[in-house]
Amino acid sequence: MTKQLYLRLLNELQVELVKLQNSIVNNGERLVVVFEGRDAAGKGGVIHRFSQHLMPRYCRVVALPKPSDVECGQWYFQRYLSQFPTAGEIVLFDRSWYNRAVVEPVNGFCTDQQYALFMRQVNDVERMLIDSGIVIVKFWLDISQEEQARRFQARSVSPLKQWKISAVDAQAQALWGQYSHYQETMLQQSSCEQSPWIVINGNDKKKTRLESMRYLLSGMSYEGKRVSSELLDWDPRIVQIRYD
Repeated sequence: MTKQLYLRLLNELQVELVKLQNSIVNNGERLVVVFEGRDAAGKGGVIHRFSQHLMPRYCRVVALPKPSDVECGQWYFQRYLSQFPTAGEIVLFDRSWYNRAVVEPVNGFCTDQQYALFMRQVNDVERMLIDSGIVIVKFWLDISQEEQARRFQARSVSPLKQWKISAVDAQAQALWGQYSHYQETMLQQSSCEQSPWIVINGNDKKKTRLESMRYLLSGMSYEGKRVSSELLDWDPRIVQIRYD
């Protein structure tokens, strides 16, 4: 894909996102978009393009830090639920409550009992949120082990990107198999018809951004939406819906 074509498609999709936001604001709707995935899969880049031209008053990006001592003493979902949207708002989660499904058990940040409790509760929690009228879209950005290694190397030599490398990232390659196990378990056990996981092949950053936008927009009803348009047709070779 040429840069010129990418920028044209990106602009057209961002115009549709602005239309979507206007419709959400005008109708008092609530939208949550979860971005999860492998380390270095491009979550930050996708979120930036999603929110780039949206009104910040009605769109928030939530990237929570390590929980405080007080938060550690609360019900696990509590600090995430407090970030959910009010009427007319979009919230984009840069990682989410699904930390407990993959990152935490792989790295020993939770006990086996805490992990098992989360997996028992998560579907019920999301079902209650959806029943209350909140739309939840869950993206998992996936990349190959070779592409992850290449991106880590590029970050390590870039003075503008070195901050992106964490202790967890440093172990990602060595723990690849464990991540794969917990990832697949999560995709199987926390997908349902109302809230399936949308797996995006993230090896090509440009296509990752465009296809995730296309999927979201194609499934939403909003005023002024382009109909019968190839612009919103997502590519099944890149996008996979998990209904497990």
